[in-house]
Amino acid sequence: MQSKLLLITPPFTQLNTAYPATAYLRGFLEERNIATAHCDLSIELFTEIFTSDFLRAIFQEAEDMQSFNYPLVRKLKKLYISRVETVIAFLQKSDLVTANKILENNFLPRGHRLSKVNTEIQWEKGEIGVIDKAKHYATLFIEEIGDFIQSNVDEFFAFTKYAEQISNDSCSYDQLDEFLNYEPTLIEDKMLEIFEELIQKHSPTLVCFTIPFPGNLFAALRCSQFIKQFYPHIKIAIGGGYCNTELRSLEDPRIFESVDFITLDDGEGPLLKIVKYLEGNVEIEDLERTFILENGRVVYKDKTPNTIYHHKNLPAPNYADLPYEKYISFLDVVNPMHRMWTDARWNKLTISHGCYWKQCSFCDVNLDYIANYQNTTADALVDKIEKIIKDTGITGFHFVDEAAPPKMCRALSLKLIERNVKITWWTNIRFEKTFSAELCQLMADSGCIAVTGGLEVASDRLLAKMKKGVDIAQVTRVTNNFSRAKVMVHAYLMFGFPTQNEQETIDSLEVVKQLFEKNCIQSAYWHQFTTTIHSPVGKNPDDFGIKIIGPSFKGFAQNDLYHEDPTGADHRKYSKGLNLALNSYLNNSGYDKEMQHWFEFPVASTDHPNDLIEGFLNEGMAKTVAVG
Repeated sequence: MQSKLLLITPPFTQLNTAYPATAYLRGFLEERNIATAHCDLSIELFTEIFTSDFLRAIFQEAEDMQSFNYPLVRKLKKLYISRVETVIAFLQKSDLVTANKILENNFLPRGHRLSKVNTEIQWEKGEIGVIDKAKHYATLFIEEIGDFIQSNVDEFFAFTKYAEQISNDSCSYDQLDEFLNYEPTLIEDKMLEIFEELIQKHSPTLVCFTIPFPGNLFAALRCSQFIKQFYPHIKIAIGGGYCNTELRSLEDPRIFESVDFITLDDGEGPLLKIVKYLEGNVEIEDLERTFILENGRVVYKDKTPNTIYHHKNLPAPNYADLPYEKYISFLDVVNPMHRMWTDARWNKLTISHGCYWKQCSFCDVNLDYIANYQNTTADALVDKIEKIIKDTGITGFHFVDEAAPPKMCRALSLKLIERNVKITWWTNIRFEKTFSAELCQLMADSGCIAVTGGLEVASDRLLAKMKKGVDIAQVTRVTNNFSRAKVMVHAYLMFGFPTQNEQETIDSLEVVKQLFEKNCIQSAYWHQFTTTIHSPVGKNPDDFGIKIIGPSFKGFAQNDLYHEDPTGADHRKYSKGLNLALNSYLNNSGYDKEMQHWFEFPVASTDHPNDLIEGFLNEGMAKTVAVG
C-alpha cells in the first residue's frame, strides 16, 4: 500500500510565521513521489481559540470551575468577546483603518496590561507609527486574554509553548504519563477537533510530528493518543530538535503507547526508510536512527552506513498550503531588533547545515545539527529563494543557521545582486574578523537588515575558556561594521559560565553598556548558563572546575544538568539586575548609572575604563587607515 503522510507542527510554536521542519520534509518527500500534506496545528488552534464563540466557552468554563483570577478581565468579558475577532484580523493584516479604530478611547477594554501601557513610547510619525501603536495595544489585549486562560482554565496555555513545564524537567516519563491520563482540557478538545478534521481530509497512513521544543511535546502526544484510540491503523512518528537533544538515551517504553517511531537528527533519511518499511519494501532492521518498541523493549535501529542526503542536494522547502493569511504579527517589545522574532512573515531557510566553527564548549558540538557541517552553492541557494517566494509571496527570509559562514554570506550577497533578486534577510553569525566593513556593506546592499550573534560572557578570559574564538575588541569592531552599514545587531549574552566571578559579571555588564552606548549593538538578551550533557562542559566538567550533581536519568529525557561551581559567584541573584540594566539600554537610557544602581545588594565597581569600547573602535580605525 502506498503511503500518505501528514506532517504536523503541534501547538504552540511561532505564531507570526511558519516553522520550517514540515516544509523541508515535504519538499524532500514529494521529490520522491510520496504523497505528503502538512499542517501548522499551532496557528490553526490559536486562531480558533481567539474567536468570540470560543471566548464565551472560556469564560463559562471559568465560571463553572469557580476560578476568578484576573477579575477585571472577567468583569469586561463582553468587551473582550466583541472585540477579539477584530483584533485578530488586524494582527493578521495590519491595516490603517482598523488601527485607528483600535486606538479609539473606548474600543479596547483597559485590562491589567493595557491600563499600564507605556505612554512614553516614541512612535514613528505617520501611518507606520499608527499601525505599530495599534499593534502593540492589540498584542497587550490578546496577552490579557492569554493570562486569563492560563490562570483560570488551562494552566498549560502559553503563546509559544504548551505544557512546557512538564517536558522541561522530564528525566522520567512519569509526569507526562500522568497528565496524558487526565481528561483533555477545553483547549485540548478544540485541538483534537481540528486534528480529526485533518485526518478525515487527508486520510494519512503515517502522521509525523515535529517536536522542536519541549513546549510541543505534550500536545503532540495528546494528538497521538487520540489517533491510537480512534484511528489505530495510522502509524505515528515523532522527531525534531527536542528528540535530537533530549531523547538520545531513551529507555522507557511507555511513550510507545502513543507513538510507533522516534527519529533522531536530520529527518529525511529515517523518514524515507520508515515509509519504505511500512510499504513492505525494506525490513525493520533497515531503519536508520530510529527508536522502536520490540518485544516490550526500546530498541534503536540504525543500519549503517546511513543514507546521507547532503545539504547541497536537498530541494527547496515546500511551504505551499500553509495558511499565511492566518499568522499573527505581535508587537510586545518595541525594540526594532527584538520585534523581528514575533512580527512580520519570514520564510525560514538554511544557508549551511551545522556549524563551521563547532568548538564552543557550552554548545552541543558532538550532535549532528552542530557537528555535521555541509555547504551549498550561492546559485542553488538563490534558486531555492526564488521558488519559496513563488510559493509564499513573501520576500522576507530568516536564515536559521547555527552560524552563517562569512564566505557564504559574501557569495549569497553577490548572487542576489547579480540576479537582481530583491529580498529582506537576517541571520545568525559569529562575530569574527572576516566580517569587514566592506562585507557588511555588501550584505546590506543585498537586503540584509540584521544579524544575531553570541557575545556570551563579554570577558576575554571566559571567551577563551569557552573556545569562542573571538575577543571583546574583535566583537566591538565587527558589530560596529554592521551598524555603520545600517544592519541591526542583536547579541546573545550569558552569565554564570563556570568559574565566572562577580567582578567578571559586573565587567561584562559594563562592556554591554558601552556597546549599546556606541551603537555597536541595538538589542541583546541575557540567559543563565546551563550545563548540557552533550556539550564539552557536560562531558568534561573537571576541565571547567565544576561538579555535576544531577539530575538522575530515569529512562526518558536527558539534557540539562545541575552543577556546583566552587569558584564562581552565585549567579541566580544577578539575573534581575542584569535584565533591569539591559532593559534600560534597549531604550537608549541608563548609561549614566553606576553598576550598583541595578542591584539590590552590594556589587563591585567595574574594572573597565569608561572608554574601553571607544578605544577598541579607535584602534580598529587606525589599523584600517594603516592598511589603506
